[in-house]
Amino acid sequence: MRNKFADVFFEESKKNKKLGLVVADISPAGSIEKFRKSFPKRFINTGVAEQIMIGMCAGMAQQGMRMVAYTIATFSLYRPFEFVRDDICYQNLPITIVGIGGGVTYSTLGATHHAQEDISIATSLPNMQVICPADPLETEAATKWCLKKSKKPTYLRLGKAGEYNFTKISNEKWSFGKIRLIKKGKNIAILSVGTVIKIAFDIINKSKNNLKDSSVYSFSTIKPFDTKTLKKIFKNYKRIIVIEESSGSGTVSSQLKAFAQEQRYFGKINTFNLKDEFIHVYGSHDDILKSHELTFKKIIRKIK
Repeated sequence: MRNKFADVFFEESKKNKKLGLVVADISPAGSIEKFRKSFPKRFINTGVAEQIMIGMCAGMAQQGMRMVAYTIATFSLYRPFEFVRDDICYQNLPITIVGIGGGVTYSTLGATHHAQEDISIATSLPNMQVICPADPLETEAATKWCLKKSKKPTYLRLGKAGEYNFTKISNEKWSFGKIRLIKKGKNIAILSVGTVIKIAFDIINKSKNNLKDSSVYSFSTIKPFDTKTLKKIFKNYKRIIVIEESSGSGTVSSQLKAFAQEQRYFGKINTFNLKDEFIHVYGSHDDILKSHELTFKKIIRKIK
């Protein structure tokens, strides 16, 4: 996903001289390196100074540039939080903050690199839009939207590399602010947030019961919250399953439950998130998800 973002950004930067990129302690690679070499005056690496990264983006945006702040998710939001809030959101500037390795993607690097509460933090900020694409295809569409159409601060949460394009089977195009139907089924709707859409497809491909005929949705825009599509989902499905690699009060799960109560939805809702705790486990991404009980087997067992 980060490679797809970099490729799209580089191609768009050829067309728009106002596109600029500020990174914090990230070694340029792939198309980011191409951008640095091709447009050195529009690329800045602040090093381990994330507050400066955000401040520079804010200042350059006020001079008419279309700016992107780019680094690992924990460092794009947590370290410079006050700058994100005051310099970008308070000014309501059309800056995209790209968080690489959302959730526990940086599994081997420990809690300092695990962005499990980034969605909760980002959704709490006034004016901030939050996008969490499911795969490289949605990343491409979301990146183009951020660079061309966004008029407000946006947090774009990405995975790392090697993700499969699950959304290629969808008949619906990606659209900002809209829950997207990927696979049509009946009775049960699985709402997936981000790259854990893989688990949603494991459920329909490996299950031996009525879960095989579930619908799969990509809940890629978390803020603004798509209540219009949710009302249709409440009407058409007796059971809703939410899967997301995040924790905290601003997640899709917490917002959906509140909205379901408001709308008097009487169906069954199952939500699966990262645990609200720091788990001292080191290993692969799958190892960390397993420790949080966010796996196909754990979810199936709990649903049954």
